Amino acid sequence: MTGTADIVIIGSGIGGASLAHSLAPSGLKIVILERGTHLTDTPNARDDVAIFQKGVYRSSEEWLGTDGKSFLPGNYYYVGGNSKFFGAVMYRYRREDFAARCHMDGASPGWPLSYEELSPWYDAAEEIFRVRGSVAGDPTEPPHEKPYGYPPVPDEPAMAAVRRRLEKAGVHPASLPLSIDIEAWLKRAATGWDAFPNTGKGKIDAEVGPLASALAHPNVSLVTGADVVRLETDAAGRRVIAAVYRKDATEHRISADRFAVAAGAVQSAALLLRSANKAHPAGLGNSSDQLGRNFMNHNTTAMLAIDPFAANSCVYQKTIAFNDFYNADNEYGFPLGNVQLLGHITGNILKANLPMPAPAWFAKLMARYAYGWFLTSEDLPNPESRVMVRDGRIVMHWIRSNMRAHEALIGKTRAVMRKAGFPIVLTHTFGRKTTSHQCGTARLGADPQTSVVDLNCRSHDVENLYVTDASVLPTSAAVNPALTIAALAIKAGAAITRGH
Repeated sequence: MTGTADIVIIGSGIGGASLAHSLAPSGLKIVILERGTHLTDTPNARDDVAIFQKGVYRSSEEWLGTDGKSFLPGNYYYVGGNSKFFGAVMYRYRREDFAARCHMDGASPGWPLSYEELSPWYDAAEEIFRVRGSVAGDPTEPPHEKPYGYPPVPDEPAMAAVRRRLEKAGVHPASLPLSIDIEAWLKRAATGWDAFPNTGKGKIDAEVGPLASALAHPNVSLVTGADVVRLETDAAGRRVIAAVYRKDATEHRISADRFAVAAGAVQSAALLLRSANKAHPAGLGNSSDQLGRNFMNHNTTAMLAIDPFAANSCVYQKTIAFNDFYNADNEYGFPLGNVQLLGHITGNILKANLPMPAPAWFAKLMARYAYGWFLTSEDLPNPESRVMVRDGRIVMHWIRSNMRAHEALIGKTRAVMRKAGFPIVLTHTFGRKTTSHQCGTARLGADPQTSVVDLNCRSHDVENLYVTDASVLPTSAAVNPALTIAALAIKAGAAITRGH
């Protein structure tokens, strides 16, 4: 079966949906191909046992490590992509993240764009994701042309008390920027949203925000259950002429004037590598040999701060963060990273994540007095850290970097928590299965010899091919990348509309 469009977008996550939203007013015929289906509302959607212990939403797709071991990555394949399960944190990269700077175990190369150049597109992304926040309170917050359109999500009483304790401990807790409709979320059920699937409109994820905006236009359509297996080019390899995908056990082919790949940093790289042909023997658009390389995956740790005399009565919890150790102004003289709340950890969630089996009553008792934090440090780009395809399978070789800085962040944060009156502090550092912030495999840059796409996310090698997801991020920074992905995709859409 065949079809035609002006623009085909592969993937409906943050990058693909934001691009579609940006392009929709142009009147061009846009077809979005999504491998997954719509999430439906069932009792499982707010059941912490079903989600965290039984893994009812997790994909069964396995990736292979270069150590020869298969593993189940923490990726999801639904309309809206991984954002259906995200914590709704919509940080701007800090101004310092766009410049080259030294880290404890290497250097971050910086961006070919400045913060000021991307700032208007951050404004546009915050608007479509209805981000709630405040420009006050965080010493690292970059300048905004205008304030957030919505006030911060309010602290619950127990969290307001923690905020005061942190202030007395000498740090600057600030309200997280969140794409959440708190009233709509809690109306469905009294749970947190972090890692819970969004089956309504409480989380302003990629489907609820930009995709719904795009699909309101008659020129935009969505095909679900469409697993794209390769892109085909003309004989010279200068233009993509078709996307080939499988749906309902049948192979389909769609042609278009332009194609945008937004399947996620790993899947986008894998698709372009699978699309190798005579004109592109190393993978589509890979004359730089950088496709699949520079894979980054934040260094992350979960921290439980426990006060046996202060029960945690929160429902959602996830409202504050602090960036006092984000830049180099600490005794180490290097950037360390971000500290933000996790969603409220129930006994069932804790039981699912404890390193050893524990009875439910013990996990419930422990969770009652625990406040969960998520610590993030920058992973530095390395061309040998990469995504590959062998015999049709995705192969991952993640070379972790900058771990001394992450260990310093853990130490600094532990000291803050103890000073704030939490005598018990436990930590668990995540490994390669935690892929929620994967990025970097088709890096953006001005030089075709060292990057895969240009500053408008267009391939240097293939004139009608774009990549508009986390693949293009030149650095991982140390905050959640969703808003930056959206800003770049909206910027790319504006360039396409202008004819670039």
